[in-house]
Amino acid sequence: MGKSAYSTVPLFVFAAIFIGIGIYSIKKKTPMHFWSMSPVKLEEISDVKSYNKGNGLMWIVYASTYILAAIFAFFGSKIAPIIIVLSSTIGLVPLIYVHHRIYKKYKINNK
Repeated sequence: MGKSAYSTVPLFVFAAIFIGIGIYSIKKKTPMHFWSMSPVKLEEISDVKSYNKGNGLMWIVYASTYILAAIFAFFGSKIAPIIIVLSSTIGLVPLIYVHHRIYKKYKINNK
């Protein structure tokens, strides 16, 4: 395991954090927010449980990219850093897009 542990362990920690956010979102009784300073009001969302489930699944799927990178890192593959860079930069664009679609789907007075 040696050198691969130095990259594998942190990647699993990052994945666990994102999975934790996903589980927290799914169990949350009030709407889960995406941006740090932009709370989503209860009055804005038509189905809070489904809205939070969508957000939670989004975070869990995002975590899977870090799990995939950790697996590649464990076996010493050179593709692991590429997955990490893509996930943590370009990968944020789909994350924002998916969240916007979830918000739009469950927003009251959907226009």
